[in-house]
Amino acid sequence: MSSPSDIPPPGPGPDDAGAEAGPPANNGIARLLQSFTHGDPDQVLTLDGLLHGLGGSAFGMFLFVSILPGFIPIPGAGGAISGPLVVLIGLQLLVGLRHPWLPDFIGRRGPRRSTMARFCTRITPWMARLEHLVRPRLQVLTGNRAASAFTGLLLVALGLLLALPVPMTNYIFAGLLLLFALALMERDGALLLGLWTVSGAGLLSMGLLSERLVVVVGRWLDQLF
Repeated sequence: MSSPSDIPPPGPGPDDAGAEAGPPANNGIARLLQSFTHGDPDQVLTLDGLLHGLGGSAFGMFLFVSILPGFIPIPGAGGAISGPLVVLIGLQLLVGLRHPWLPDFIGRRGPRRSTMARFCTRITPWMARLEHLVRPRLQVLTGNRAASAFTGLLLVALGLLLALPVPMTNYIFAGLLLLFALALMERDGALLLGLWTVSGAGLLSMGLLSERLVVVVGRWLDQLF
């Protein structure tokens, strides 16, 4: 899996003085993620610094960092942080922004290097397996205005679901969003197309299930009262 051509070394931006530079481009996402393990473990990797100079792949990196809290196995804890950030990313894609916009109070924040390192260490084996599967393909679907808007719409819906304190759903939605992040970072339109299908079917199923649940609860309340 080749790395996006416009991804520079993933080191922090100008505001993060003293940070080490990342590896050169074309190292693959697994190598890219490993670069976050080098440096002061207590250093905060700000979102502004992480997204600096990434160009069209910045949305993918923004999404990748945003979903980290979503893997916290506590209902409502991680999703309450990740969900709104994912919605923010989705809205920006929906309205056609070419680069992420971050409010100052969000841009100055980010994970500690030690947190990023632990997460990257856990997923690196999976990323290594995906290296031969995720690659630049059907790139018209990653740069097309209408395609980006549709991706944004799905991210808004998934971000809202991730924010809900529903047990056992954090990993499902965060895992799906992780694949969206990889597709955006690698400009893999084929993977994106597959994610559209899976997400659309899942959201439709949840909508039908929710409607049926409302009907069942309504009947139960009628019988009760």
